[in-house]
Amino acid sequence: MAEGADGAGAGDRVTLAGTEVTVPPLGVGTWSWGDKGTWGMGGYDSSYSEETILAAWQASIEAGVVLFDTAEVYGGGESERIIGRLLAHDPSVRERVVIASKFMPSPWKLGVTSSLTAAARASRQRLGVESIDLYQIHGPISLRSHDALAEALAAAHAEGLVKAVGVSNYSAAETRSIDAALRKRGLRLASNQIEFSLLRTMPEKVGLLECCRELGVVPLAYSPIGQGRLTGKYSAANPPPKSRNFSNHPMAAVDKVVAELHRIGAAHGARTPSQVALAWIIAKGAVPIPGAKNRQQAAENAGALGWQLEQDDMDALDAVALYGKRGISQRIWQHG
Repeated sequence: MAEGADGAGAGDRVTLAGTEVTVPPLGVGTWSWGDKGTWGMGGYDSSYSEETILAAWQASIEAGVVLFDTAEVYGGGESERIIGRLLAHDPSVRERVVIASKFMPSPWKLGVTSSLTAAARASRQRLGVESIDLYQIHGPISLRSHDALAEALAAAHAEGLVKAVGVSNYSAAETRSIDAALRKRGLRLASNQIEFSLLRTMPEKVGLLECCRELGVVPLAYSPIGQGRLTGKYSAANPPPKSRNFSNHPMAAVDKVVAELHRIGAAHGARTPSQVALAWIIAKGAVPIPGAKNRQQAAENAGALGWQLEQDDMDALDAVALYGKRGISQRIWQHG
């Protein structure tokens, strides 16, 4: 579609299967909120504070980007606590925002129903909400069956702790399995959160995106700009911090992708590389959840909405996109 034509906008909501919860085509990932080791809050990034997070929160909501994804392990619970304080700062936004969080299914949590429901209650308390809009299994690392995990999610749902349920890092086969287990309990699998970007196209290449479409599962794309690698800020001469290990390709290879993002962005009204990268994900049928440390980053992310890439642009980006890595840690944690 030519520049100037309408693309996905914040008002184009996607309904999570089996619920009345709807999400916009773009969200915000809050891993960095309260995190020091990877993202530098209270550490190497002296410009980053709860005050700048408040500005990012407000700018996102103003733009209609109202899906905020967190987890019990982000910043040791601090990400959830920050969101709780943001909601308390202006309770009127609660009806507008969609809050997603996650349960870490560590292998030793064999009593998974009691562990998950206790974790959901603790997350709910930190967030200061009556019910979590979307609650997800953080990764495929539990020693319990999908039937047991589905039973745990169903218990949390029956207790009113959560409205919709999802997973993260699940393969196509695992997605089908837990979706079937949830359906036996009268629920639907709402989402599968996966690393998906121009630096990791594996979910599309192995048929996971198609599986999600078939089942009505919304793919949420984390690290959609490669932990900052696709913004144009970093290069082979100026690599990102070593702690950012997702999409950790040699920057010389990433530079080729960024160059194409610059070229296409220039042809679409001076769109930034990250806006083009996010628009590409949206066009693939996934909901990207980039991070935002401040108002500027939040506003730039929102600039991915309201326009579309042409098919020639998609083809050009597909041609330079990278498949992704399959090291030991990825094989354990990332099945999707």
